[in-house]
Amino acid sequence: MSEELTPENPEISQTESDEPIKQRKNGLYPGVSDELAESMKSGWADTELHGLEPIAQASETASRRAALSARFPGERIVVPAGNLKTRSNDTEYAFRASTEYAYLTGNQTEDGVLVLEPTAAGHDATIYLLPRSDRENGEFWLDGQGELWVGRRHSLTEAAQVYGIPASDVRELAGKLTEATGPVRVVRGHDAGIEAALADKVTREHDEELRVFLSEARLVKDAFEVGELQKAVDSTVRGFEDVVKVLDKAEATSERYIEGTFFLRARVEGNDIGYGSICASGPHACTLHWVRNDGPVRSGDLLLLDAGVETHSLYTADITRTLPVNGRYTELQKKIYDAVYEAQEAGIAAVKPGAKYRDFHDAAQRVLAEKLVEWGLVEGPVERVLELGLQRRWTLHGTGHMLGLDVHDCAVARTETYVDGTLEPGMCLTVEPGLYFQADDLTVPEEYRGIGVRIEDDILVTEDGNRNLSAGLPRRSDEVEAWMAQLKG
Repeated sequence: MSEELTPENPEISQTESDEPIKQRKNGLYPGVSDELAESMKSGWADTELHGLEPIAQASETASRRAALSARFPGERIVVPAGNLKTRSNDTEYAFRASTEYAYLTGNQTEDGVLVLEPTAAGHDATIYLLPRSDRENGEFWLDGQGELWVGRRHSLTEAAQVYGIPASDVRELAGKLTEATGPVRVVRGHDAGIEAALADKVTREHDEELRVFLSEARLVKDAFEVGELQKAVDSTVRGFEDVVKVLDKAEATSERYIEGTFFLRARVEGNDIGYGSICASGPHACTLHWVRNDGPVRSGDLLLLDAGVETHSLYTADITRTLPVNGRYTELQKKIYDAVYEAQEAGIAAVKPGAKYRDFHDAAQRVLAEKLVEWGLVEGPVERVLELGLQRRWTLHGTGHMLGLDVHDCAVARTETYVDGTLEPGMCLTVEPGLYFQADDLTVPEEYRGIGVRIEDDILVTEDGNRNLSAGLPRRSDEVEAWMAQLKG
């Protein structure tokens, strides 16, 4: 990784905001000569882009902003994208725009801020962004975030065309917000500088109302979102196929081979993985969020793979399959797997418009409780088990969650509109029951210990029932074995 050519002379290192371009303490160049600085100012072609097309979701983001405007008339709304976060020393984590900002703008660049200014007719939206890095002062080649170091940004004119929102220089925004009057709401937790500029103008209570509204607005997906979720699912299915084809290499190495294989598909077809991939082999499958992925992969064990591709527009899939590493379930593995499959079938059947959100969870848990009683692992009757929640020793988690821009989407929606709410067409959720027999659980027979099974699919509520977006990935145990054999063959 190359070193930045940062100058020591602050007189030639000022950006438009009059802040010195960051210097590297131990850079090999002590400074920039006047002659070099002058040379770097000229001799560059005009690369401004013209006639750009708006992003695919421009009409949808406009509708979302209109709904936000209608909810908070007369109030200034501030929604930041967030800033780069340091990974170590002078390297940063890959940037991921805040969900609220991406939902309302479609933009994904760091330091961006959407501002809705109240008017008599509603609001005027402006997207505040960093303009292209300055060539006159050398920022484009001397600053660590300059164009020659990290790539070209859109000009403000280009950004306005692409996102369908007037664009202004974000470096001027903090000052404007400091001087602003009237009621203001901001989405907190993403940009400390913006929050500081609004410190005396906002309240946590009002800001939380804004965050909750934006979370609930995402409960029902529009047509663009459904299309993106299907793209994410389709890529994820291909990622699972990739993994099955290289299980022999994973056996020779570790769970990391599985993680890396799926990640390749995510980066080739999407933006990233939507969350840390769970590549849990053997007893690791009993750890619900096993993301260390450093354990062995052994023939005869099960592999619980919980992973999802995130599209370029940041919508993620979330699918789990529990696969026999050698392609064939043992008799006991199949018994446990088939029980989870039966529970998932009951859960999926309960997903339909007008049903209570909790119905699919209750349906799946009842099946699992019945199996545990049938196997003699817990004393019945089933109604007693469910009333006391005794099945949870082995089922552990809820049976699903909303899905969208976040893997656990709409997380701060009010309980009455989410968990205690009613399903509507356009909602997308996971159905993912599981059974987990911990390796040290002395209440179950020894042969059960270390077996963990989860099956998860992404289910869209439709006008007349539901659609399994991930139906392209086999679920039934015999179909899984046939699918694996075909891929390995």
